[in-house]
Amino acid sequence: MNPKDEIKQLTEQLERANHEYYVLDAPTMADFEYDRLLRRLEELEAQYPELASPLSPTKRVGGEALSKFEKVEHEVPLESLQDVFSEDEVREFDARLRQSVPNAQFSIEPKVDGLSVALEYVDGAFVRGATRGDGRVGEDVTENLKTIRSIPMRLEDAPHRLIVRGEVFMPRTVFEQLNEAREKEGKPLFANPRNAAAGSLRQLDPAIAAARKLDILIFNLQLAEGVRFQTHAESLDYLHARKFKVIPYTLCRSAEEAISRIRSIGETRYDLPYDIDGAVMKLNDLTDRQSLGSTAKFPRWACAYKYPPEVKETVVQDIVIQVGRTGVLTPKAVVAPVRLAGTTVTNATLHNQDFISEKDIRIGDTVRIRKAGEIIPEILEVVLSKRPQGTSPYRLPTVCPVCGARVERDEDGAFMRCTGIECPAQLTRNISHFVSRNAMDIDGLGDAIVEQLIANGHISSPADIYYLRLDELKSLWKSGQKAATKLLDAIEKSKQNDVSRLIFALGIRQVGEKAAKVLAKTFGSLDRLMAASAEELTQVRDIGAVTAENIVSWFANSQSQHMIARLREAGVNFESRVQQEDDRFAGMTFVLTGALSLFTREEATEKIENFGGKAAGSVSKKTTYVVAGENAGSKLKKANEMGIPVLSEEDFLKMLA
Repeated sequence: MNPKDEIKQLTEQLERANHEYYVLDAPTMADFEYDRLLRRLEELEAQYPELASPLSPTKRVGGEALSKFEKVEHEVPLESLQDVFSEDEVREFDARLRQSVPNAQFSIEPKVDGLSVALEYVDGAFVRGATRGDGRVGEDVTENLKTIRSIPMRLEDAPHRLIVRGEVFMPRTVFEQLNEAREKEGKPLFANPRNAAAGSLRQLDPAIAAARKLDILIFNLQLAEGVRFQTHAESLDYLHARKFKVIPYTLCRSAEEAISRIRSIGETRYDLPYDIDGAVMKLNDLTDRQSLGSTAKFPRWACAYKYPPEVKETVVQDIVIQVGRTGVLTPKAVVAPVRLAGTTVTNATLHNQDFISEKDIRIGDTVRIRKAGEIIPEILEVVLSKRPQGTSPYRLPTVCPVCGARVERDEDGAFMRCTGIECPAQLTRNISHFVSRNAMDIDGLGDAIVEQLIANGHISSPADIYYLRLDELKSLWKSGQKAATKLLDAIEKSKQNDVSRLIFALGIRQVGEKAAKVLAKTFGSLDRLMAASAEELTQVRDIGAVTAENIVSWFANSQSQHMIARLREAGVNFESRVQQEDDRFAGMTFVLTGALSLFTREEATEKIENFGGKAAGSVSKKTTYVVAGENAGSKLKKANEMGIPVLSEEDFLKMLA
């Protein structure tokens, strides 16, 4: 078979498999076979790039990252719906509409809680997809939509131009897996699947959108050139026949029938694989829709019934503390099991001490609870009339429940945080920071290797890295001894780093790279920095009172002292190797902009700091000079507007000489 025909055949097989798996939920092709065919198609497209289609199944995994989303003006506006909140309001809507359409028939559909988009096809090929935006202008997210397997890339027997509207959503199971992974990585959790879907679809890198496993349900035909339909139901059936994943609908001829169906959807809403926040009631006849038209805000022929959140009472049996990867102490209420929003709830988030104090939540209290965004259980209020005698206000512990280190309140006052550098709960994060490129720069110690070393009991502190042995490491890689030896060499090399890198690696709050360099140059060694008082530290440029207290308290911590002793014993350098040449730039602030050819940004910054100056990221009244390379942009323009002297690289070089 020639390459062109083979590519065509593979594409058809893979698209059919996608439709069976993601739309019909009835796969006939095994995963192994699908992967084999996809790999073969990738090989052919790489070998014959002129035959590769932009709609190929291989593009479903995400193409090149974009720099921004282009604006798209919707040919047919994507209108929003008027909300109703009671069955009486549904009856009023029905009565009002029947004044113009006495024999009205309605389509009742679940209202998927996601992100609305328009998909455009030309001659059966998917050409563009855009977010709703304000209904008239949205954003082009075509590349991200290509990663949604239930969207057909090609249509059979399609009109010249076709535009459909659908709701992109994240299935509940995918959402739960995503939040579990983010929690392990110490990242903030998504509040609900809708937020997760919206954030995923607006990623500039389509590969991220692909990894999020989004889905879509089509709920409206916006435009079909040369094709006419009498009813909305006919148009949905037409789209279903062209392999779109279409919203389920039920036709009703009276308000009471519609209300019955709305109730039914509400009762089974938690059995659906996706979130819904209501039910949509639409006039079925398209000619009647056109005659009724729209107000300035909504179409007159549809409304959205919003389900009230489910609220129940339960009892707080205990309050437990979890310590996250960043050291934050998060209180959680253990509650008597209660069925809520389709699942049995046994705990609820309490956020922080302020939340507990504001609502005066105590162990033994009866509380009213709901699911925020239908996902995360939260306590609304305490039922004070049911409070048992003898309860007392709850306070978070002053020491970490995991390692016993002192707990400090964040500068913004919202969270309590463990100060232990060797705390097991935050060990992976601390070590990953310690070995990172701008800290001790130990190449080969990625998160996966760090987690294996911790799991195997080889390291329980960043200092333990310097005591690793070859026999502990070589089983972690396929290449065995070679990779392990390379890592040990990188560890040994890092011992000679300037102490500024070590200071940054320690992870002291508010001590970043710049502050670490300033501290290293000012005190000359880690020992002199450890001996400095808060008053002495505040005399150092860029070190404020809060940062000074953070430094003093960090070195006073017993876990910190243990780690420092282990680092010293391992032979890690504690001295500054960077000597300030003179203070010719003292009191000066430089801003670097454009592409520098004589230095890297890091080299230029280091030279400025070695002569007592400061490198800033933005132009302000405090800027002394702007050093401009090629293609300098807004910073150069602002410097000229403010009358700030601009140096070429050659001018800067002369100042250094």
